[in-house]
Amino acid sequence: MSNIKDERELISKPGDTILETLEHMHMTQTELAARMGKTAPKVNDIISGKEPITLATALLLEKVFGIDAHFWLNREIQYREKLLRIEQEEFLEECLGWLEQQPIKELKKLGYLNTEKKGTALVDDMLRFYGVATPVEWKNVYVQNYSSAHFRKSAAHPTTLASIAAWLRIGEIEFRKMNVPDYNKEAFRKCLESAREIARTHPEDFASRLKNLCQISGIALIYSRCLPHAPVSGATRWIGGRPVIQITDRYKTNDHFWFTFYHEAGHICLHGKKEVFLEQFDGYENDEQKEEEANRFATEWLLPDSLTNNLPEKITDNDIKDLARRAGTHPGIVVGRLQKLGKLPYYAGEDFKFKINLQYFINKT
Repeated sequence: MSNIKDERELISKPGDTILETLEHMHMTQTELAARMGKTAPKVNDIISGKEPITLATALLLEKVFGIDAHFWLNREIQYREKLLRIEQEEFLEECLGWLEQQPIKELKKLGYLNTEKKGTALVDDMLRFYGVATPVEWKNVYVQNYSSAHFRKSAAHPTTLASIAAWLRIGEIEFRKMNVPDYNKEAFRKCLESAREIARTHPEDFASRLKNLCQISGIALIYSRCLPHAPVSGATRWIGGRPVIQITDRYKTNDHFWFTFYHEAGHICLHGKKEVFLEQFDGYENDEQKEEEANRFATEWLLPDSLTNNLPEKITDNDIKDLARRAGTHPGIVVGRLQKLGKLPYYAGEDFKFKINLQYFINKT
């Protein structure tokens, strides 16, 4: 801060040049005021920097001193720019504490931050990442809009809130790299039909095929990594009139991935455009009824209750395969659903599940 104070004291005002010119011309401020048609206090305000040199003032100085108006205007612009940069640096120093909440290491690793050094330059880089002017706007845009009132009031979660905000911001950045047409409800319905076949067969390029299907129907499907303190499986929101589904591979199995996708799809098909839904995030209070509706939506698409109501007490591998065949889904999805219903222990049937890793598909826009 001492260096900034020194810079502020050393900065040269346009008024200093006016005083030097007055001395050279053996002219007083009172005479200058009379020649310019201004009051002495007004001229003093210009010299002290309280009043800026406008185009009109620059033209008057040109007439009195014989020095081109552009010189005075450039002198004023240079002074105001230096002054604003000093004030900005002072402000950034006041924001250093805000950085402590942010997942800086991870954002650097992912390439979203470019500044290597700590300090005010990193604050500026972080604000640019979020696309906001100050931490106040950051709080208004992300914390206020994307977290429940109860969660915001808890002093125990500032790091979690910052990580969630960063994760959501990554989704926004990647969305704006995509060329997504207008949302088409009927096309999305067909997309969900085709996605069921992808879920059933689970090809190696399942993620890219699903993303392409969504994009054609006007849905931005974004894969992103989990950030520390941001244990989110997925989120749904509308950006610029387009629905956005953001998914992680938090649990790294195909049953979780596909249920999360169809759950988020349920929010798009069933619920409003102004709401934000964050899934499996302790502390975030989604609308319970809408969450249940999205769960029912996903269940009906992947494995309807009508197929799981009359199962034998002891479920065998053949039962799992048969149920997957009748439902037109993957056996791993059947296992995950039966485990969720308590019809299978969580250690049973794990061999049917496919491990997934979205690493290759992340940021492939």
